[in-house]
Amino acid sequence: MRKLLVVLMLLVAVSPLRLRSEQAAAQVGGLKVHADGRHLVREDGTPFFWLGDTAWELFHRLTREEAQRYLDNRAAKGFTVIQAVALAEFAGLTEPNPYGHLPLIDKDPARPDAKPGPRNDYWDHVEEVIDMAAARGLHVSLVATWGAHVLPMWAKDPVVFTEANAEAYGRFLATRFRDKPNLIWMLGGDRPVVNQDVNTLPIWRAMARGIRSADAVHLITYHPMGGSRSSTWLHGEPWLDIHMMQSGHGSRDTKAWEWVEGDLALPNHKPTLDGEINYEDHPINWNALNGYFRDTEVRRQAYRTVFAGAAGVTYGNQCVWQMYDTHRTPIAFPEMPWHVAIDRPGATQMGYLKALMLSRPFLTSRADQSLLKGNAPNADAHVRALRGDGFAFVYLPLGQTITITPGAFNGRKLIGWWFDPRTGESRRIGELESTTDLTLDPPGEPGTGNDWVLVLDERDREWGAPGA
Repeated sequence: MRKLLVVLMLLVAVSPLRLRSEQAAAQVGGLKVHADGRHLVREDGTPFFWLGDTAWELFHRLTREEAQRYLDNRAAKGFTVIQAVALAEFAGLTEPNPYGHLPLIDKDPARPDAKPGPRNDYWDHVEEVIDMAAARGLHVSLVATWGAHVLPMWAKDPVVFTEANAEAYGRFLATRFRDKPNLIWMLGGDRPVVNQDVNTLPIWRAMARGIRSADAVHLITYHPMGGSRSSTWLHGEPWLDIHMMQSGHGSRDTKAWEWVEGDLALPNHKPTLDGEINYEDHPINWNALNGYFRDTEVRRQAYRTVFAGAAGVTYGNQCVWQMYDTHRTPIAFPEMPWHVAIDRPGATQMGYLKALMLSRPFLTSRADQSLLKGNAPNADAHVRALRGDGFAFVYLPLGQTITITPGAFNGRKLIGWWFDPRTGESRRIGELESTTDLTLDPPGEPGTGNDWVLVLDERDREWGAPGA
């Protein structure tokens, strides 16, 4: 009797936690492309803002407890998508996960090492982490394989994919994970579709065919190499739902906003996003002597991409994507362990961007540079404007004085705000006219690191402080 009472007490004690997990998982739900071909929405039609984090080595290098720590952190910061690789980049076919498991038998994609019983193989661990993410309201964009296993460039691991085993592997993945509500498929793995005289499109098509043979529901995207975008090769592919670009880590001022504009100008366009912006704490152009990208560069790339019309953006940290720790071989000069780097300022600031976008009717938003009066140079000072139903956002990367031509508001009274992307706080400017050009000066001295967002709302809207 006493044992029964103890069991009942334990069930009562954990039931609130279980309830919260069930509620978070229910909120994840499936995703689909909005009818406008620009945005993503949940199954109930509510807007979904892709705020991703690159955790490429999540399944390969972290224990369950470490994965939980990481996912708790990302959920608390407002991320919505975790990008992680099934067949990892760094010895992903030969170095076991923390539990001694490899993903494939004899490195053969047609022979995944799946054993009966729980917690008994590599794929059990992947599934458990995906479920952990769902319990925290996070989607997982599952990268089927790092591209090094398809296209040889500089990776140490062997190329193992053919058309035949790629289709078999895709079918295995989809059959194993198709019931996960928080899944998004990602092909590519940091590789171009065509490199010199090597065309890997038949392999990616075969893998997508295998996935679609068992899963016709979850969305598919493609993660290209730095400095490129999926639309270059894949716009006509019927299996691809979301375009992705990678502005990458070579420069502070890659004009990714032009890539977004180009993708959205295509006939039958698809939602597009930057799946790998300047990583926080990454050496510029892979050389520590050039200095490092910090939160300032992260914000500039993220805001200008999103305000150009992207469906979201993916953040990354140089120490986190590789899950660097002191017992691991460092890759490209990481400065701290992953469990310290998860709290770097840029990661927190990305949550403010998502909160800003969803504080107004996000699904009505479109890029609109016509709001600007000669204020959009094509360099580090480049300004981006976004307008939607009853509102407008203007990102000022250097906190410079801006002149706005608000005629699109048709004479309606406006309320102006300054939104601080560093803190998520807002300052009310007050009532403004839309019948004349407006010259506005953000707080602080103009310069790098003093970026601001000008928010203009029609006065009769009741949205309140942006991002709140």
